[in-house]
Amino acid sequence: MKFLRGLNPQQRAAVEHGAGPLLLLAGAGSGKTRVITCRIAYLLKLTEVPAESLLAVTFTNKAAREMRERVLELAGRKAATGVTVSTFHSFCVQVLKEHIHRLGYRKRFSIYAAADQLRLIKDLLERLDTGGRRLDADRIQWIISDAKNRLISPEQFTVPYADEYQLAAAELYPRYQKALKGFNAVDFDDLIMLTDRLFRECPDVLRQYQQRFQYLLVDEYQDTNAAQYGLLRQLAAGHGNLCVVGDDDQSIYGWRGADLGNILEFERDFPGTTVIRLEQNYRSSGNILNAANAVIQKNQKRKEKQLWTSDGPGASIELLACVDEEDEAERIIERIRLEQFKGRSWRDFAILYRTNVQSRVFEQQLRYNDIPFVLVGGQQFFDRKEVKDAIAYLKVLVNPFDEINLLRILNYPRRGIGATSAERLIQSASERGCTLWEVLRDPAVAGVNDQARAALALFVRLLDTYRYRFRESGDLTSCCRELFVDLDLEGEIERTTNDLIKAARRKEFVREVISALEGYQQREGRPTLDGFLDKVSLLDDEREDAEKKQDEHAVTLMSLHSSKGLEFPVVFLVGVEEDFLPHRKSIDETFDIEEERRLCYVGITRAREQLVLSHAGERLKYGKALKREPSRFLEEIPPELLDQLESESSNPASEEQKDAIAGDFFSKMGSLLDD
Repeated sequence: MKFLRGLNPQQRAAVEHGAGPLLLLAGAGSGKTRVITCRIAYLLKLTEVPAESLLAVTFTNKAAREMRERVLELAGRKAATGVTVSTFHSFCVQVLKEHIHRLGYRKRFSIYAAADQLRLIKDLLERLDTGGRRLDADRIQWIISDAKNRLISPEQFTVPYADEYQLAAAELYPRYQKALKGFNAVDFDDLIMLTDRLFRECPDVLRQYQQRFQYLLVDEYQDTNAAQYGLLRQLAAGHGNLCVVGDDDQSIYGWRGADLGNILEFERDFPGTTVIRLEQNYRSSGNILNAANAVIQKNQKRKEKQLWTSDGPGASIELLACVDEEDEAERIIERIRLEQFKGRSWRDFAILYRTNVQSRVFEQQLRYNDIPFVLVGGQQFFDRKEVKDAIAYLKVLVNPFDEINLLRILNYPRRGIGATSAERLIQSASERGCTLWEVLRDPAVAGVNDQARAALALFVRLLDTYRYRFRESGDLTSCCRELFVDLDLEGEIERTTNDLIKAARRKEFVREVISALEGYQQREGRPTLDGFLDKVSLLDDEREDAEKKQDEHAVTLMSLHSSKGLEFPVVFLVGVEEDFLPHRKSIDETFDIEEERRLCYVGITRAREQLVLSHAGERLKYGKALKREPSRFLEEIPPELLDQLESESSNPASEEQKDAIAGDFFSKMGSLLDD
């Protein structure tokens, strides 16, 4: 078959593997996506495995889309139609849509994003006796999320030590979960935890999926947590046809719950595993790979592998020793201008850093030099207030028991239902043991005034009307547009925003919600409002944002965590210093230097042709200049791979080149002035 041509011996062995567990240790840039898609095509075309028997799981929507498209291209639409290619969370949503009633939920549940979760936790915190101390809701949210990622239920959650946040989480976790169920809602972590519970408590449901999916393929396996591992183990029980692809050297999400042990102990957990190492790199030059190998080999907890390339050593790695952060930014931007003058595009460059706070000086210098750039990790579209307000209406139309979003829209746009009335409604629901929605239908029992009662009657009537219209109409987009007009969302934005430019931008974001729904409606064969909301809830965050922004013709600024899975011709890995990389927290608190070293390895292997490392001799902190030490990771790179450039004596641009750059700059400015 054509798709087998060009595979190296290890890749081909992986593609042609028969039954039984398979562990592919795929180093950075080793063509793992090609291998996993070719394996699916091989199973479909040459072993005649039915398409419906294949389940491929990855972590981002973009990765799932690309994998699906590639499989269709390799195997042909006829053979590949029916293959399930999905993210973990999307797969679990489909399972729960069918069977969540077995766990005591209604079928049409809401999925709470991080902001909804945080608001609920804050509400619960207000009712908790904390001895007058203000506790950070984000931290408690993280503790609960971590417990769910380790499949620890509220009943099983115990406090390992007498920490005030652990104690607060122990009290709030059961209340939080009870509230979610009362709102017929689940959070992101519940999607996997509840699916795992469903499979354990309902063997007939598990058998249904085991019999359907005879071959499982998992990408980025090093990023799986305990809940995802438990899910896969249940699905693979019996046939054992589990193929996982991953790189333990790129396991950098331990703080999100990713368990490195899942990949390191795979052979123990799945006896009879075939292990294949993909070590030939098709991305980076030899010097870059040699530096990456030298750093990562210092880790003890890893599977042995050595990246190599047939393309030669390439350019030396530059090491910039800078005076301070301003000097670091100026020299790197000067280097970018020089390379762009030589013919590179702005999109060829990436500036990578360990912490987001490091981006400030680079943003300033890029703006000063009129260089286009994108900053990955800014506010996401669906996180904007006006967008969340609009989406909240759609969520309540699907699930009126969703109390968090119901309260969000209760007096938005303002309709005369103040905080006092809202409190009485909530208290009445609590006393009567019913839902807030039921109280809204009969607000007299809550003792609200006549004005609020009249406003609530109109509010309930509007929601009932549009719930019926969305259900009966075939045109979701028109219904949504009419709903937003009836609500006068744009008028409310104008009334509450003093700046006309900001108001115009916020109104445009509301219109973009309608456009997003229209796009969904055009793509889906049988579009539904709850289907659209599922898509919105399952959108990837920073990683998807990074992949989108890479397409822009601009220099990319991003954290090392955001850069995973991406590649650039020229990479500047900045702030390679103690307390940044490795981060101080890893030195003083977690003692996990190995994950920091993996993070450094990820940064190095993002570079295709040129890699520049930099560190500063001092940095300002709270207005005071503090001495900095180069990272221990720099000492692990063989000196012969590095061109060390000191700030006082080195300048990557010659005087002629600098004159040419300046001449080009002033020529452009002259043209602009003439215009």
